[in-house]
Amino acid sequence: PQAKRGPLYNVLVALGHKNKSVGYCQGLNFIAGLLLLVVKDEDKVFWLMDTLLNTMLPEYYAHDMIGVKVDSEVMGDLIKARDPVLYAFMERAGAAWSIVCTKWFICVYADVLPIETLLRIWDCLFYEGNKVIFRVGVTLLIHHRDKILKCEHFPQVMSTVKNMMSDSYVLNCHEFMQA
Repeated sequence: PQAKRGPLYNVLVALGHKNKSVGYCQGLNFIAGLLLLVVKDEDKVFWLMDTLLNTMLPEYYAHDMIGVKVDSEVMGDLIKARDPVLYAFMERAGAAWSIVCTKWFICVYADVLPIETLLRIWDCLFYEGNKVIFRVGVTLLIHHRDKILKCEHFPQVMSTVKNMMSDSYVLNCHEFMQA
């Protein structure tokens, strides 16, 4: 474990120096750490992270997190278009899209999905762009809509959203990615 801390520190410090307006954001450690485990090269991970921060997810890691806030509202609009009943339920329950999506977006699902599924998502993300983030979120919510619609109050909705990250659907990365 100690051997990985140095490279992680180096990548995060280099990102902070290159992106002074961002500095450090907690979600970055999950992303950089997993990339280091897979890529095993500090320089490549730095450039992947730089691309993520400055090209694919601009303004996600700004101090006001405006990119995450905007994309959370976009997620709400996508759910409204795909499943108006689920959208209306979430609105009535007071489940603000920023509360539902912020953790997903800020760590690009690194802290919420199983590793095999996550790595498949990241492959698609780096190949196709940030639309993959929305596809994943919409797929998760639509697939679990019946469980969500059975909730009686906001805390139960959030508990259901949290628990859907460990069910068999997300564990089967091939089926999930097809969806």
